[in-house]
Amino acid sequence: MLTISNLSCDRGDRQLFSGVSFSISAGEWLHLSGDNGVGKTSLLRLICGLGAHTDGHIAWDSDVPQAGPASRSDLREHLIYLGHQLALKDDLSALENLMTHAAVAGQALSHERAFTALAELGLRGRENLPVKVLSQGQKRRAALARLLTSDASLWVLDEPFVALDTHAQAVLTAVMNAHLTRGGMVLLTSHQAVELSGQGHVYRLAA
Repeated sequence: MLTISNLSCDRGDRQLFSGVSFSISAGEWLHLSGDNGVGKTSLLRLICGLGAHTDGHIAWDSDVPQAGPASRSDLREHLIYLGHQLALKDDLSALENLMTHAAVAGQALSHERAFTALAELGLRGRENLPVKVLSQGQKRRAALARLLTSDASLWVLDEPFVALDTHAQAVLTAVMNAHLTRGGMVLLTSHQAVELSGQGHVYRLAA
């Protein structure tokens, strides 16, 4: 379980948000919504240990509050984060990017599993093309393939549907639903309606 309690975050002399509280358990999803600039991306990055919050607590699978990025190593071991920046190397192929990402994460990944993940996301026949020749939607699919090769229980996704066509959106939705069915958790932002299976709700972040 991920539990967020009375979380606040400041940027300079401006408060982005305060009093944010919610929890996500196995098999559940949460759609974080809100206007541009209210701090949705900042909140996701805080949860992933990529920043410091002003007040409140982040707890993972225990009653012990975790107060800062340095103390959230246990949480980081159980999540995968995909943000606006896809973290792809343009000169490497989709397959090479996926294998490299796994190696950096200390994860054993076979070529067979990598090929299967890329094919499921609609990149069959494009696995060995340099990322720089792929369309924006194909690049996003290459990044999203990490979800299918990761054992992380918590998926933290910042606008995952951006640049995807209708078919690719349906595929990604099915991938997330399968993860939820296995007892995984999904925390995401999206400017469009999200329809996932299982238990879920929308949390609106306000300034």
